[in-house]
Amino acid sequence: MRAIQARVGGVYGSPRMVEELRADGELVGVNRIARLMRDYNLLARQRRRFRATTDSTHSLPVAPNLLARDFAWSEPNRAWVGDITYIKTDAGWAYLAVLLDLFSRRVVGWAISDSLGREVAIKALRNAVTARRPEPGLIHHTDRGSQYASAEYRGILIKSQVAQSMSRAGDCFDNAVAESFFASLKKERIWGRRLATLTEAHDVVADYIDGFYNPVRRHSTLAWVSPINYETESRRQLAA
Repeated sequence: MRAIQARVGGVYGSPRMVEELRADGELVGVNRIARLMRDYNLLARQRRRFRATTDSTHSLPVAPNLLARDFAWSEPNRAWVGDITYIKTDAGWAYLAVLLDLFSRRVVGWAISDSLGREVAIKALRNAVTARRPEPGLIHHTDRGSQYASAEYRGILIKSQVAQSMSRAGDCFDNAVAESFFASLKKERIWGRRLATLTEAHDVVADYIDGFYNPVRRHSTLAWVSPINYETESRRQLAA
């Protein structure tokens, strides 16, 4: 268990620890592992509250809530969720925009900036569209932030034939998957770490998303496999 926690950066609680041990061939139960983790001080880091970065006090167009809290999708690139959060550095705030595919919970596009303007959200969107090349009809869901309601952002969605969806005013549960990702990122990589610059914040986020979360981190919604492994196995089953 110490070796596993060292490998994943000390972020696994007992459910993920059990799945990791079982994958290594160990016959273990949740209650025993939870007790042993307490006894040997191998508990996962705890979450903190984090503040919102949404500016919904604008007169820009607001899209209807097409997603309607339907977070379970059986195919990739049918529904994405996005959001923006902040990361503290010695040089000032860094702002991270992400888009996740609800099929696999995979981060399909992200960008980080020292500005909370629309550019960081647009860059994340362009990265996601370039990487995934979704077919027409994809639902793209976010909060009502001005970044997502801007003409330039909406223009990219229209050009890509993506249907825009937005949460109801003041309802964080409408975008719970994106907020849960940010909570995991901050608990598992950001809190307790001093970041000097935007570049350092970028490198930490890149290592988390591309080196751990997408390819390695076991996800409870995905039968305890990582997003990339879930997509790979799904493609294998379809081809069989």
